[in-house]
Amino acid sequence: MNFTILLDYIGTFAFAISGIRMAAAKKFDWFGAYVVGLVTAVGGGTIRDLLLGITPFWMQQPSYIIITGIALLVVIVFGKKLVRMNTTMFLFDAIGLGLFTVVGFEKSLDAEFPIWVSIIMGTLTGAAGGIMRDILINEVPLIFRKDIYATACILGGLIFYICMKIGISNAMCEIFGAASVIIVRIWAVRKSVSLPLMKDDSSDDEEEMKGRS
Repeated sequence: MNFTILLDYIGTFAFAISGIRMAAAKKFDWFGAYVVGLVTAVGGGTIRDLLLGITPFWMQQPSYIIITGIALLVVIVFGKKLVRMNTTMFLFDAIGLGLFTVVGFEKSLDAEFPIWVSIIMGTLTGAAGGIMRDILINEVPLIFRKDIYATACILGGLIFYICMKIGISNAMCEIFGAASVIIVRIWAVRKSVSLPLMKDDSSDDEEEMKGRS
């Protein structure tokens, strides 16, 4: 097993755990939780592969289905402890985000796409599964809120590319790229750093009109 596949498997487990845990918090049944976990784990990579014109990875290797099943068993066994461990679950999500970003980035480079496409594909791989998860559990997708999420993926892709250009080994490029995503994500949440919110001027105008009436 090469290092990229190992990262992919670890990311799959981390994202599946985060998806299943959120489904458990919403009181989904076992099957519903498994579906949410699987979509979280493979959704981003599926979109990436379809856009790259290749067969989605999980249709060629059943290990992703099995890993999601293992994640479901972990949540079932540890039950309420995992549902209550918000910090731990956040770390699972951050780890999955970082690992999937570099996997998607590298897979796009291997397909000989330019750097800007690879960064977009890496971001999709890391973030799209979470979007699909949030939609399934009826939440506003995290990427569309003020959290630093997709921005961290873009930064990770750039760092991976810089490391590659200066001649650092492929494994270390992956580690540096994934670590940068994880660190930025954790730092942004702990320090409450976020992107500026869009302002709806029309709402202000309506409030002003109400005040005058």
